[in-house]
Amino acid sequence: MIQTALPKDLAEIKQLTERCAQAMIAKGINQWNENYPTKEKLASDIQKEELFKLLNEENELMGIIVLTPNMDDEYIPINWLTKNKNNLYIHRLATDPSFWGLGNGKILMDFAEEFARDHNYDSVRLDTFSQNKRNQRFYESRGYHRLGDIFFPMQSEHPFHCYELVL
Repeated sequence: MIQTALPKDLAEIKQLTERCAQAMIAKGINQWNENYPTKEKLASDIQKEELFKLLNEENELMGIIVLTPNMDDEYIPINWLTKNKNNLYIHRLATDPSFWGLGNGKILMDFAEEFARDHNYDSVRLDTFSQNKRNQRFYESRGYHRLGDIFFPMQSEHPFHCYELVL
């Protein structure tokens, strides 16, 4: 079950992102750290009703995803496949490491792409860490095209690859 996150969910969501960051670091993927994602950023996502949560039958938080029509300035240099006017951006996709391997990332991406189609977006855009090869294969297997790199110096010295799926 996927629902819009509420302000009361903030602490639990922040804990999920911290567990996710620790598990990625343990695998040598230094994508998230103490600087990202911040509690303030997550609170803003919730306030804008752009953060969605995946729950299981027991109402346990399994994952989150942010869906927004707003393009971050870091994306401006990318030569996108579609015009910069009607696109859905995915941020902060995270699944609880306790449930890794159960297809929760796929469930969240299926939701995001269906959301984009239902709201008549031209494409879905996202970035993923260049050192996270598994994520790159995942997005490419879904039909996303890698278009260029951007940098988030507070997160890593390594680039993030930008991807787009034309709908």
